[in-house]
Amino acid sequence: MLLDRPERRHRARVAKTTAALAVALLATVVPAQAAPAPTALSTPDATAASAGLDRKALGAALDAVHAAGMYGVNTEVRDGSQAWQGATGLADVGAGRPMRPQLQHRVGSVTKAFTSVAVLQQVAKGRIDLDAPIGRYLPDTVPGERGQAITVRMLLNHTSGIGDYIPGAFPSLLEKSTKSLDDNRFRYFRPEELARLGVEAEPTGKPGEKWSYSNTNYIIAGMLIQKVTGEDPEAYITRNVIQKAGLRNTYFPRSPYISGPHPRMYESFYGLIDPPRDYSVYDMSWGGTAGALVSTTGDLDDFYRKLLRGHLLPAAQLHEMQTTVPVLGENGEVVMGYGLGVAAVDLPCGRFWGHDGAVFGAGTSVLSSPDGRRQMATAYNLMKYQKLDKDGKVQPSPIDAALDGFYLQALCGKDAGDRTGKPAAPAVPLPRTQDLAPATAPRL
Repeated sequence: MLLDRPERRHRARVAKTTAALAVALLATVVPAQAAPAPTALSTPDATAASAGLDRKALGAALDAVHAAGMYGVNTEVRDGSQAWQGATGLADVGAGRPMRPQLQHRVGSVTKAFTSVAVLQQVAKGRIDLDAPIGRYLPDTVPGERGQAITVRMLLNHTSGIGDYIPGAFPSLLEKSTKSLDDNRFRYFRPEELARLGVEAEPTGKPGEKWSYSNTNYIIAGMLIQKVTGEDPEAYITRNVIQKAGLRNTYFPRSPYISGPHPRMYESFYGLIDPPRDYSVYDMSWGGTAGALVSTTGDLDDFYRKLLRGHLLPAAQLHEMQTTVPVLGENGEVVMGYGLGVAAVDLPCGRFWGHDGAVFGAGTSVLSSPDGRRQMATAYNLMKYQKLDKDGKVQPSPIDAALDGFYLQALCGKDAGDRTGKPAAPAVPLPRTQDLAPATAPRL
C-alpha cells in the first residue's frame, strides 16, 4: 500500500525468487540507455509564487529520483489552490520519449480506497453491516465457521487472516521463476477463482488477530458489492465513486491495453528480468477490485480531496474508514495505521492519509493531509529495482531514499530541506504497505 511515514519502513521482506529464469519475451526489450540530463518539467501556473510550494526544491527532489536510477516519474503536488505538476526521466526507454505530467498509469492498490468507498456507501444505505460476518452475504465464498468469524470490517482493514491469492495465480514464483508473469499476460481471472485461491491459501492468522495485507480481501469486497447491488462491482464503482468524484481519467480497463497516453512500465523483479521488461500491456483481471484501476496523479489528488472533505461518504462512514488498526514493523514497532482501504502516516509535519500501489512495472503513491489541502500523488515506471542479498532479502536502493526525500519535500515543504536548500534525507525509511506484506510475489 503506502508510503510516507517518519517511522521505519519494513524493507526486509523475504524474496523467494532467487534463481535465473528462462522466459520467452512477449514484449520488446531494450537495454537501458543513458538518459538525458534530468530536468523536472513543471507546468505553468498563473500564481508562480506560493509560500507552500517551493517549485525549485520540488524539481530538484524529483530529478534526484531519476538520477538515482528510476526511469521516469510524474507527480502532482498541491497546497490548497496551488498545484505543481512535475515530470522527469523517460516514459519510453527505447524510444527516448520523455516522461510528462498527467499520463495515465496503473495504480495498483490505490484501487482499494475506491472499493472501500463503494462498500461503505452500501453500509450507509443499511444494506451491509460492517461487523456482520462475511458468511452472511457470501456463504459459498468463505464457508463454515471461518465465514462466521470474519467480518466485513476485517476484510477492509486486512485483519481477516485470509491469505493472498497471488502465489496461486502466479505459481512459478514459488518455483523461483517469473515465467508466470509472461504466461498470464493475456489470461482472464474470474473473481471467484482469485477468492478461492486466497481462501484456500495458508491463513495469516486468526480472524481479527492482526493486520496482514492480502489482496484477496478486496476481491471478496468486490464480490460483496455485486451481491448486495446486483451490479458488476467495477461498473458500480465507476458510476458511484469515480464519476461521483468527477474523475475523467480513472477507469477499470476493458482490455489489457491502457486507452490513453501512458508510459511504458518496466519490471525488473529484483534483477531476475534483465534488462527490465515492459508490462504496460497486461490483463489486469488478476487485480480486479483490489488493484486494476488506471488513473492520473491529478485524478488521484482530486479523489482524496473529495473523499477527505466528505463528498463521497457520510460523516459516519468516513469516520469508520479512518478508524485504524496498528501495522507493525519487523521489530514490533507501530509503523502506521490502516483503516478501511486507507492508511494513516505520521510525518514530521503532521498526519497524512493515502495508499500506495505496485503492479508489474508501475508504482504509485498518494498522500493527503486530513483536510485535503496538502497533497501528493506520484507515479513511476520501474518496479522491484532493488537487489537481493545472499539470504534473499531485499536491499534498499538509492531510488528508495530519493523517493522518500521527494515525498517529504512534497508534503512537508520547507520543513523537509536542510540549510543548503537540498532535499533532506528522511531520518528513517518511510514505510509502504507492500513492503509489509507477505513476500511471495508481486504486491498490489
